[in-house]
Amino acid sequence: MYRKMLTGTICLLLFGATFFVPKVRADEWDKKTIMTVNEPIQVPGKVLPAGTYVLILLDTNDRTLVGIYDAGGRHLITRVLGVPDYRLEAPEQAILQVEDRPEGQPALTAWFYPGDNFGVQFVYPTQK
Repeated sequence: MYRKMLTGTICLLLFGATFFVPKVRADEWDKKTIMTVNEPIQVPGKVLPAGTYVLILLDTNDRTLVGIYDAGGRHLITRVLGVPDYRLEAPEQAILQVEDRPEGQPALTAWFYPGDNFGVQFVYPTQK
């Protein structure tokens, strides 16, 4: 009798637990975006050689502090402090705006994560 009660209780617990397990979902607070460039690209304070990089928001309070990591996302290459940027329509895919600079080096000027109207604009020193 105890065996049947124990088996029934275990089955009931396992069956009930399936309703209380949260659904697994990617944590989007850091807005991780993978960027591949075919030629060197400028970010504020640094020129990145051609390759693959990972962009991540570093601070939950300051949503404009961006970390740029190597392709594996393990080694921080640089940190960039931007300013908030806004679009009227949220993009369906990540948008990385690139601008040609007078030095001949293309520069990353803005980053928008899919589904967000708010993004980060990268600020460069003014030319003299």
